[in-house]
Amino acid sequence: MIETSNITGERINEYLSQKKRFDSRKLEDFREIIIEKGILKNADGSARVKLGKTEVLVGIKMGVDAPYPDSQDKGNLITSTELSPLSSARFEENGRIDEAIELERIVDRGIRESKFIDMKKLCIKEGEKVWTVFIDIYPINDDGNLIDAAGIGAVVALKNAKMPKYDKEEEKVLYGELTKENLPLSDEIPLLITIHRIGDNLVVDPTREEEIVSETRVSVCSFNGIIFAVQKGNSGELNLEEMDKILKVIEKTERELFGKIQKFI
Repeated sequence: MIETSNITGERINEYLSQKKRFDSRKLEDFREIIIEKGILKNADGSARVKLGKTEVLVGIKMGVDAPYPDSQDKGNLITSTELSPLSSARFEENGRIDEAIELERIVDRGIRESKFIDMKKLCIKEGEKVWTVFIDIYPINDDGNLIDAAGIGAVVALKNAKMPKYDKEEEKVLYGELTKENLPLSDEIPLLITIHRIGDNLVVDPTREEEIVSETRVSVCSFNGIIFAVQKGNSGELNLEEMDKILKVIEKTERELFGKIQKFI
């Protein structure tokens, strides 16, 4: 795994103590966000998200399966991540399976707990056949904050996805043929924002160098002040006062982030 040198770490902390960052951003600022949608020809919905130099592709694919035993009248959701060494040399270690699992779980939990997808409307025949939504995440370049980039990509891709055609008589999906029907989605957009604590400072959208010196992080999925899911990462601890500060940063940053991606959803 590539590590930041002690000198670089000291400089990052020195800058942050002056409320500065190497790229001249404020502590609570996202990097430039560039979004493209509908870029994967064989997906039912897709998006490319760039946060500075970080780049992630997200594809949506629909399939028909049996429902889960505990939700016979609801569709299924499966989120997966592939961390390729092409996106970062540190993923050469067996694809960093632990990081892939964590990334897909955080995105999956935000989508699931927000009820963004109306799972009941994905039921074809209760107890027998339901639609399964596959969210596939492919980091192209990792320069920090893959979590938020993937979260944005998942929302945009889902919002622009179309339902495939389904032959009721043959009971099969006509793959490659899409309808004009959107997925059954809520108007409440689950926005995933991750805050890192570096020293005494809270940082939004860290670069990879900043991530390496981060002591702890909290990913919050919310919309209009309603929190759907919270996930803590890294080994550092947080007290109640720090958590309160994080939630205040989230509230402010959420409005700004929504303004930047609104036209794509």
